[in-house]
Amino acid sequence: MRNPIRFYWLSTSLICAISGCSVGPVASGDPGFGPHPELPSVRTSLIPTMNIAPVTPRDPSTTPSSPVGFEVHAFATGLNHPRWLYTLPNGDVLVAESDAPAEHDEGGGIKGWVRKQVMKRAGAGVPSPNRIILLRDTNGDGLADSRTAFLTGLHSPFGMALVGDQLYVADTNALMRFPYTTGETRINSSGTKVLDLPAGPINHHWTKNILASRDGKHLYITIGSNSNAAENGIEAEKDRACILELDLRTGRSRVFASGLRNPNGMSWQPQSGELWTVVNERDDLGNNLVPDYMTAVKEGAFYGFPYSFYGQHVDSRVKPQQPDLVAKAIPPDYALGNHTASLGLAFYNDKLFPAHYWGGAFVGQHGSWNRKPQSGYKVIFVPFASGRPSGPPEDILTGFLTADGHAVGRPVGVAVDRKGALLVSDDVGNAVWRVVPTGK
Repeated sequence: MRNPIRFYWLSTSLICAISGCSVGPVASGDPGFGPHPELPSVRTSLIPTMNIAPVTPRDPSTTPSSPVGFEVHAFATGLNHPRWLYTLPNGDVLVAESDAPAEHDEGGGIKGWVRKQVMKRAGAGVPSPNRIILLRDTNGDGLADSRTAFLTGLHSPFGMALVGDQLYVADTNALMRFPYTTGETRINSSGTKVLDLPAGPINHHWTKNILASRDGKHLYITIGSNSNAAENGIEAEKDRACILELDLRTGRSRVFASGLRNPNGMSWQPQSGELWTVVNERDDLGNNLVPDYMTAVKEGAFYGFPYSFYGQHVDSRVKPQQPDLVAKAIPPDYALGNHTASLGLAFYNDKLFPAHYWGGAFVGQHGSWNRKPQSGYKVIFVPFASGRPSGPPEDILTGFLTADGHAVGRPVGVAVDRKGALLVSDDVGNAVWRVVPTGK
């Protein structure tokens, strides 16, 4: 006999996916910011919260909004689902146009089909373009006036890193290496596979990001979990929810830190020299659980997933538990709000922006799909002093949501260009935005 509760949940979700309505409890505010976020009691419900911001085109005469003292312009428009950014030493900007691979676990079965329809309304779930675009500003006016297909035939690419004359690209299933010559606008090489990365028919968090060490000897690779909270079984989490360290000379890799549910952006903090990452935490524990976060990544550390969150707060949904492992779980350094889908991270190590921004972190928040009211949908700045967060988050780029709750954009990657401007990829607006101090 059909399970009536499951049928009701699926039916309600389907109706909301089609009509754009929302279901689930309402949050009065988001306490999940800062070094000591409020962690309320777990709240579960028969109907998980869904609050989609349906995509609508941006009025071409408008841009996102920046604070007083800054201005924003479109560095490039008309892109195809631009997700991630990388600035080459000569000033060229690489843009990974990408989305989830076809062999993605969230599209199977009735529930998967419903989820796919929901994600389409949110601007995701499009066929992956599987390429990297090169943008060049040839006359220095802050606008890309040259655009070429730099690398094609990739497999849901995301992270990029240049080490010497070798460009590394993280596909969803492999780390690839390509020869690079400064100034070239296209790479025709098919590349060399350096390392297999976890993927396959269950590939819950498909994005893989990479960051080179400052001495060019190692690459750090983010690998997200294969579930929300181990519902696919602990075995499915093997070699996932972690950051790998790859020795480029020997080709050997090891787990650098684990228990990180879905790490994405990585950046080196200028004062401390520490590796930091932003992490998307788990869902279905309430509007105000669990905060996404940014943290300095300590070698050998365990951050809790899937057994606990924000240190040693046990997630009772996970069976069997591992109390000995939970006892080792350390809390992250700074909460970034609940369900904000914080993805991009870039520390500011330039002088174009005022001194207040030097050494601080820009974070791209893709935005919630399961929180009321919505959260994220903006780029925030977290000030730092002496290598540590030193104040509340500040909005640096907003205006991605309309007053009636439609999304005209969703920020993802953030990067600093060669002149010190902030670049932001917008995978729904199909643009890259450039933020500079007024008059600069």
